[in-house]
Amino acid sequence: MNEGPVLAAVRHIVDSDQFGCRIVMVDGPDLYSTAVIDADGGYITGALPDRLSGSLIADALTLMSVERTTTVRYGDDEAFFEILAPRPKLLVFGAVHVAQALVPMAQLMGFEVSVSDARPAFITAERFPEAAELLTGWPGDLGDRLVFDPRTFVVILSHDARYEDPLWPILLGSPVRYIGAMGSRRTAAARRERLLAEGYPEAAVDRIHGPIGLDIGAVTPAEIAVSILAELTVSRYGSGSELELVGEIQRLTKGEYL
Repeated sequence: MNEGPVLAAVRHIVDSDQFGCRIVMVDGPDLYSTAVIDADGGYITGALPDRLSGSLIADALTLMSVERTTTVRYGDDEAFFEILAPRPKLLVFGAVHVAQALVPMAQLMGFEVSVSDARPAFITAERFPEAAELLTGWPGDLGDRLVFDPRTFVVILSHDARYEDPLWPILLGSPVRYIGAMGSRRTAAARRERLLAEGYPEAAVDRIHGPIGLDIGAVTPAEIAVSILAELTVSRYGSGSELELVGEIQRLTKGEYL
């Protein structure tokens, strides 16, 4: 059986591991009008009402940024937004005890997890059986094996400056969704001052979550892993306050979240 254009467009987005959105009018005079758009808001197939197309695409892009499938009302019209999101990728730098707790939990939450460390004795399948990929070497030696794109979350657990510092020129100018670094508040403050002194823009340096994880009073490696995953989840989907801001900016306060 031949696929229809909408299903073919959805399959194309999924197979290409990209963000996208299927929009369907579920109320109003343009009932069942449908379109599939890509991560830039361009049409792949279908059409939307001209009078609403700008608002629909703007809201689709906002909802893609927080991976929210929902309905939004526009007066007498209502649209359903189905967000198509690639499987998130988690890059863990530092094969430490926290990483051993973090990797299986992240895998259960749907992340494709890669672990990197320069010490061959630590980066083994026995220690990380759930990891999709184990990368042995210093960041500068891994080259094309490291991908930093909008679906990538980066966690730096190594306290070794030889491992951490080469990552900043790559990470701070990249479109990754999240950057977190282990260390105390004192370490995080010193890192921030050092990077600013080296000429990195303040907005870029402020992307680093440090100390890493939400403050839940975590002590053990497993508890720290939970705090990290909690912060990753907020970064991925947005907190309640962030969604309220989205509503103010994109009129989503007029919509009804499912």
